[in-house]
Amino acid sequence: MSDHEYVPSSKFGKWFNDRLPLLSLASHLTDYPTPKNLNYWWTFGGILTFCLITQIVTGLTLAMHYIAHADMAFESVEHIMRDVNYGWLIRYIHANGASMFFLAVYIHIFRSLFYGSYKSPREIIWIIGIIIYLLMMAAAFMGYVLPWGQMSFWGATVITNLFSAIPLVGEGIVNWLWGGYSVDNPTLTRFFTLHYLIPFLILGLVVLHIWALHVPGNNNPVGIDVKKPSKDTVPFHPYIVIKDGFALLMFMIVFAFFVFYSPNILGHADNYIEANPMVTPAHIVPEWYLLPFYAILRSVPDKLMGVVAMLSAILILAALPWLDTSKIRSAVFRPLYKQFYWILVVDVLVLGYVGAMPAEGLYLLIARVATAYYFIHFLIILPVLGFKEKTIPLPLSITEPVLGGMPMASAVKKKESLN
Repeated sequence: MSDHEYVPSSKFGKWFNDRLPLLSLASHLTDYPTPKNLNYWWTFGGILTFCLITQIVTGLTLAMHYIAHADMAFESVEHIMRDVNYGWLIRYIHANGASMFFLAVYIHIFRSLFYGSYKSPREIIWIIGIIIYLLMMAAAFMGYVLPWGQMSFWGATVITNLFSAIPLVGEGIVNWLWGGYSVDNPTLTRFFTLHYLIPFLILGLVVLHIWALHVPGNNNPVGIDVKKPSKDTVPFHPYIVIKDGFALLMFMIVFAFFVFYSPNILGHADNYIEANPMVTPAHIVPEWYLLPFYAILRSVPDKLMGVVAMLSAILILAALPWLDTSKIRSAVFRPLYKQFYWILVVDVLVLGYVGAMPAEGLYLLIARVATAYYFIHFLIILPVLGFKEKTIPLPLSITEPVLGGMPMASAVKKKESLN
């Protein structure tokens, strides 16, 4: 960022900027000093912003034609698909956009886990991100109910019934969510209202997330702090803008493939059957991005403890900055942590797979083992690794690895002590 404050050149610009400093803010964003060694895993922040805007724009358009009534919701979706100009395209972008949104956010989360972006001084950024993730899950679940197909209806019935496991107040919460004594028209109206509202809450938190990021600045693959002003950074524009733009283009190609060639592959066929309270689907499953937590829920025999385990699996991520006791951020310099990181990735994929399978036999056994490891990783392995792991010495700056040389900080300190 420039050493001096941005001053508009025109008289009108100065007048406007003195009263509302948007021009100064834009200048800050373009001049924002960014570590020069950021790889393409850092482009998913911009991709997520694109996904959110896409979901809001397409969602607003769909809301103009959708009817939130149990007798007309299913037909209104068919009307959008068949009679509204490009309604099929808008709906497929919105439906597949949810999957693309979660794909990008999972990559974003696991990148942060690998490079230690949740560590000090970025704890607040990380916690805001977890809140955004929780709201995304709520919005996605409620949005899945709106087409009022078989999987929508029964998914809503199963998930909302989980609240009944809460002692004393559980039944009251369920009745409040339903707006009655079963999933029916009041439930659909409430879910539509909340599904419409939550994305705007997410947008506000995203602004807060980016604002919080600009206080300590970006983490980087090496995981060490940059000195300001420094040769370790480049202006956000044009260097990072061009890089993010290229990554977004590649992402949009993948997105377009699903929209135009396989628009229903990530959904469930039963949702093209109108909701019928008298007919239960053979196998009730949520969308793919909720499957790991669904597997954790079903792996616990007790209903209440299953709900606690599922919620804990999400909330434990918010405590990650304090559970990971290592002083080193990046897994590049933590050989043992890197191995356990990849075991965690496989564990989550296994949970996602068994979450889509019947909760019986071998699938149930695998789910229980995978659930146990998930909590062991965060509650036992991470704290112990911080004290026991022998890490690789860090470079003095991020510039040295970029330029090919990598003098180690420990070696330099040893030489200085000898002198």
